[in-house]
Parts: sequence; C-alpha cells; structure tokens
Amino acid sequence: MASTYSTKEEKTVATLHQIKDAILQLQEWNKDIHSPEDYVSTTSGMKELAAASMLIVAIGEGFKNVDKLTDGNLLPLRPEIPWKDVKGIRDKVAHGYFDIDNAVIFESVKYEFPELLPSIDFFIQYLSQN
Repeated sequence: MASTYSTKEEKTVATLHQIKDAILQLQEWNKDIHSPEDYVSTTSGMKELAAASMLIVAIGEGFKNVDKLTDGNLLPLRPEIPWKDVKGIRDKVAHGYFDIDNAVIFESVKYEFPELLPSIDFFIQYLSQN
C-alpha cells in the first residue's frame, strides 16, 4: 500500500499530531486517577492502567519514528527534554508485561507527558515553516 504522505516532513508532522492526540487522550482518560494506587485498587483502575500503558507504548514508538524520519535532527532542537527516557519508557512498558510500575505510569501520565505538548507544537510549527 502506498503512503499517503509525499514527504518525510508530512509524515513527521502527522506522527507528531498522533502523539499529541495520544497525550491528550491520556489526560482525558486518567482525569479521575489521583494516585498510583488508583490504578491497582479497582478493576476499572486496572483497565485504566492497561489503556494508559498502551498509549505510552504508542507515544514512545511515535517519538522513535519521528527521530528516524528526521535522521535524529529534530528532537535535539529541544534539548531540555530527556528524549532517551521518553523513547525508552516505551520499551520498559512494552517488555515489562506483568511488571509495569503503576507509580511510573502515574508520573508519566500526570506530569511528564503533558510537559511534552509545547515541544510537539514547536516541532509542528518548525516543520511547517521549513
């Protein structure tokens, strides 16, 4: 199947939009989660943990793809973000199976991923101007 994107830049921007949407979805789905224990104290909390974990995998994979598409040149434009950690959490969650740390997921969802939104907007604007 042929790609619907004519350039790497278009594919990168589309991926950045998907990442942004996933982060916003994480925020919405987890608005009633107030502590790491909320993920493990009820059946619905465990479902939220599973859903959050899946989106975290997608976000990490998305940033890995962005890095590949831009030959490693885009993410360093925002050096204040620990990109290795952002991409690495995907591997920890994806391969952690039954050892997912609900505290790490909570911190990522509530504090770390929302802090990425300005960088994503910066990257989209940067790519759209070039």
